[in-house]
Amino acid sequence: MKVYKGVCIGTGYFSHFQYEAWKRMENVAITAVCSRTKANAERICKQYEIHRAYDDFEEMLDMERPDFVDIITPPETHLDLCLSALHRGIPIICQKPLAPTMDNARQIAQIAAKTGIRIMVHENFRFQPWHRELKKLLDQGIVGDVLHSINLRMRMGDGWQEDAYMDRQPYFREMEQLLVYETGIHFIDTFRYLVGEIDSVYAKLRTLNPNIKGEDFAWVHFNFKNGSLGFLDANRYNENTAEDPRLTFGAVWLEGNQGTIRLDDEGVITIQPLGEPERIHTYSFQKIHFA
Repeated sequence: MKVYKGVCIGTGYFSHFQYEAWKRMENVAITAVCSRTKANAERICKQYEIHRAYDDFEEMLDMERPDFVDIITPPETHLDLCLSALHRGIPIICQKPLAPTMDNARQIAQIAAKTGIRIMVHENFRFQPWHRELKKLLDQGIVGDVLHSINLRMRMGDGWQEDAYMDRQPYFREMEQLLVYETGIHFIDTFRYLVGEIDSVYAKLRTLNPNIKGEDFAWVHFNFKNGSLGFLDANRYNENTAEDPRLTFGAVWLEGNQGTIRLDDEGVITIQPLGEPERIHTYSFQKIHFA
């Protein structure tokens, strides 16, 4: 079995999910971590049994010569980091969103295409087990051969406090763009995975919590190229009744010409063919961090 040698940059809140997941993979060995301070990198190395810590990204790439790099840093850093890896011929998995501007994103994409080096944006929601199961059911034609609409309702309930997002992600309070840019992008990618490419959108955004800078409410209407419609009804201010609102991050309805598939906030999937009672669809998943 080939073992792929990887290195990572980033030591923030969400990086722990990546380090833990890499550690569970038998065919991957993370050999080094880079952070703005070597002390932060050393802390991660000690926690996840990684050998070497760096505070210079290019030095790490040159010394380690990895098979890939995992970029787990804020989007404003991605352009320079991606270019450093691409020019060295190192494949990349990069945290979403890819870049803070379309120009930056295009520049990364163009250089990746020119060099032929693989780059993947870390859009992980489409790989969660409930979304894979929804896709399987759609492909099987469980609710027909015409999909009328997809609707997703998200209520996180972690953004109404004066210290919104608490110690977990306090920087959310200072972001000029928040809900769509940081969270909703996951659902946009999931919509594309389940339904297809998007033709146009119309959005209404608002800021409900006066203590933050960006939007925490979004109504987004999607027109898909195949004729289906979509609606994202999301806010991080109001609460839902799920035991863990961070499991699926939202409830999904998929309505077709032969019935409806529903995913609730607890990960339960039900199917209701037209004219028949709703029934639970049995599938299994392990609840490990972000699934």
